Amino acid sequence: MKPREVFQTIRLRSRPRDRRARILASCHDVGDVRRQAQRALPRSVFDYVEGGADEETTTRRNVAAFRSWQFQPRPLVDVSIVDPTTTLLGVTLPMPMVLAPTGYTRMMHPDGEVAVARAAASRQLPYTLSTVATTSVEDVAAAMTQVSASSQLWMQLYLFRDREQSWRLLERAWKNGVRVLEFSVDTAVAGFRVRDQRNGFTIPPSLSPATVLDMGMHPRYWVSMVQAPALTFANFTSDDGESTIAGITSQFDSALSWQDIRAVRERWRGSLAIKGPVPPDVARRARDEGVDLLHLSNHGGRQLDRCVPPVETITGVRAAVGDLPIVVDSGVRHGMDIAIAVALGADAVAIGRPYLYGLAAAGEEGVAHVIDLLAAQFARTMQLLGVTSVAELRDAGPSLIERVRT
Repeated sequence: MKPREVFQTIRLRSRPRDRRARILASCHDVGDVRRQAQRALPRSVFDYVEGGADEETTTRRNVAAFRSWQFQPRPLVDVSIVDPTTTLLGVTLPMPMVLAPTGYTRMMHPDGEVAVARAAASRQLPYTLSTVATTSVEDVAAAMTQVSASSQLWMQLYLFRDREQSWRLLERAWKNGVRVLEFSVDTAVAGFRVRDQRNGFTIPPSLSPATVLDMGMHPRYWVSMVQAPALTFANFTSDDGESTIAGITSQFDSALSWQDIRAVRERWRGSLAIKGPVPPDVARRARDEGVDLLHLSNHGGRQLDRCVPPVETITGVRAAVGDLPIVVDSGVRHGMDIAIAVALGADAVAIGRPYLYGLAAAGEEGVAHVIDLLAAQFARTMQLLGVTSVAELRDAGPSLIERVRT
């Protein structure tokens, strides 16, 4: 080959001028986005996102549990057109996924919950606002509506000892268009997160010598945080309770019972979900108590360590509750994980850490990029499996996946 012909075969990749575009151009899966987030965040903040409770056994097993399944695809099927849409609580979604609640989100990026909500609305996916959000439900609802009039804002509830705080929040959520409430039932006490203890992670942030040193290593992050409004738990006024992590978690009620499920059900006019590590017998009773959706979750390994990965509980819960909708989180990192969850009987998955990686790496655009990556991976997995719809994937699930033999 002549030198001129060699040069003609080589095309230099153009480099985007925009910084965020450059970052995202190098991110081809969630792992790439995670590495960009780690570069962008101070260690204590990244450890907050990444860490789990105690020995962090559960955080590792959650991811490994999805990888304990392998595919048996069906060849010679026309998959030139696949339909990844599904219906959840009567609403059509472009793919079987929702964005899970995460706390203190503006610690990862100054736009925080608003950026996540806008990205979710732009992709017509539900976003679940945490009780301990750093942006108010009013502001998040307004931001989503600006993007799409049909946006779907869900709300997650911690039922505090001071019940009136929680009842006020329910009313505000309803007035701002929230129609799905997720009641978290796995926080009798706060999990012990060793990384946060070692790092002295607090809200508001504390300036230790290590923090000051980290500021020098991440000037872009700290400048953006200094310029942004102060971090607060925005869904509570000064009269509602503490403004620190310790103060909020001290409000968790270790006496939660089925009576509280009934109390929330009586007050909430929309769809009610319970979120936690729900076994089949509890799932069955929840259905009988009027719960509309089960969100199987071990809090991403951030509450009870050595807890069963939720993906392992789908089959048993599905058998117990029939057609009641099931969402599963904890460990979803790829579109193949979504396919596995659906094949096992789930209606959808929920993601938390993946979109936080995107938020930290590139703000709203980073969150949207993560959603798009997972959507493309899921659609491609459907094609390679030989299924053309989510319903077909669910129905044929037992023949499409099998345990990895060890």
